[in-house]
Amino acid sequence: MSETPGYRISIVRWRDAQVVLSAIRFAIFVDEQHVPRELELDGLDPECMHVLATDTSGRGIGTGRLLPDGHIGRMAVMPAWRRHGVGSALLATLIELAHKRGDRLVILNAQTYVTQFYARAGFVVSSDEFMEAGIPHVEMRRALG
Repeated sequence: MSETPGYRISIVRWRDAQVVLSAIRFAIFVDEQHVPRELELDGLDPECMHVLATDTSGRGIGTGRLLPDGHIGRMAVMPAWRRHGVGSALLATLIELAHKRGDRLVILNAQTYVTQFYARAGFVVSSDEFMEAGIPHVEMRRALG
């Protein structure tokens, strides 16, 4: 768990934090970006490692997950908390979890408009653009030392 002024990043279990994790993801992906509900809930969450950002009142403000195969996904930060370092802190925690687990590579499908965010964290584009849930994406990879 890490704490910075205004928010805290915690590693959580799906079974314990499903309600808050789902609320954040639905607010961003389903409500804001119009991803179909059935695509958002893919059944993989119970086997993933999850991180949760909370504000000083304990409200969920961001999340992300690490799949068993080294894929990072479902990165979402509530609008009022964007550009405050929350996404970077979530991503750093997921990378650290993958590294500690022994993963040699982390992979993610980035919405094309945020590729620079991931590039700043050492990710490199590794595919042509493709559509996922009606949104342009590219695959990005980062080797772990």
